[in-house]
Amino acid sequence: MTGDRIGLAKVLAAAEAAAPMASLDVVARNLRDRFEARSVSFLFVDLVGQQVVRVGDETTTQAGDHNSQIPLEGSIYQRVLRTQELTQDSGGGDGQRVLAPVTNRGDTIGVLDLVLPYVTAEILEEVSEAAHALAYIIVTDRRFTDLYHWGQRTRPISLAAEIQNQLLPGAASCEAAQFALAAALVPADSNAGDTYDYTLDHDTLHLSITDAMGHDVNAALMATLLVNASRGARRVGAGLVEQAQQTHQALLDHGDHTLATGQMVRIALDGSGARLVNAGHPWPLLLREGLVNEVRLDVDLPFGVPGPSAYHVQDLDLRPGDRLVLYTDGVQERQAETVDLPHLIRETADERPREVVQSLIAAVTEACAGHLEDDATVVCLDWHGHSSQGRHT
Repeated sequence: MTGDRIGLAKVLAAAEAAAPMASLDVVARNLRDRFEARSVSFLFVDLVGQQVVRVGDETTTQAGDHNSQIPLEGSIYQRVLRTQELTQDSGGGDGQRVLAPVTNRGDTIGVLDLVLPYVTAEILEEVSEAAHALAYIIVTDRRFTDLYHWGQRTRPISLAAEIQNQLLPGAASCEAAQFALAAALVPADSNAGDTYDYTLDHDTLHLSITDAMGHDVNAALMATLLVNASRGARRVGAGLVEQAQQTHQALLDHGDHTLATGQMVRIALDGSGARLVNAGHPWPLLLREGLVNEVRLDVDLPFGVPGPSAYHVQDLDLRPGDRLVLYTDGVQERQAETVDLPHLIRETADERPREVVQSLIAAVTEACAGHLEDDATVVCLDWHGHSSQGRHT
């Protein structure tokens, strides 16, 4: 192990020994000492991906500190997050500015922002490694503290939205050799029934999207039933039909006459096929070879419809190079019906899934003048195929 690797191992050990939020300070001090950095700060991406929130040297950012909030649109931070590559910029006469993406499996946590007196190829490589290590530190630490949530929240959220947010996976993006996916959810002013979920095991990608009827906290509680019934079945190895049936039964037993639409998808990582259950949900959109078309699925009854409901598994034709977009009806609700989803999907064909979902959500939010009447959720999956084992992620 080289001296630089030993130095990085030491800072990781020191960060692990520190109090959760103090680990950022440990990394900052290490970078200042190693490279004589003039300044070191970290910028979180906020919950809806529209701003970054700066945490400076040995400081803690709390919710409501608007002086530390920076819009992402058109900023250098947006460029760093989109490319997920280290970027250099002028340090304003005080040195050379270096910005490194802090990411974990494609999930863009934030940006490490340094001003250095000088840079070399070796220093840039070490900064990139430090940013990658910082991602693991944050992923580990945020299990034990609310301090990172403070940094991500740029505005107050309702109780319903709080419940809804806690149902979502810990990361909104995930990449592996075979695929890349990202999701975005913007709660409406009075609804909170949308959810998405995914998990990855040794041979399968599991993916779902649901939309419970109702308003405010009641909708969030129904979403809680949906997600936990679905996860409970999945985690004991239930098949897709049984997973759908248990989700349906949970609403019948506890849902107070609430209905929900949804899709549950399983994709074999060895390329042997993709399958799904469609419970009354809007058809997905598929981008293939420059063309966007609806995937015209058979439609089973929504979850929670009284009486016998039979769910059946359908094959999903998914080929390497395809982009699959799942969404809830809030993306095309009355105010947002002018948003041309196929056009936007074609226009963002060269972007990563994270940028695709942010672009779609931004268009819907703009069409609704910032006040959505229904939740808007988008999930974007790029399928690279089994033969992409050596693909860099």
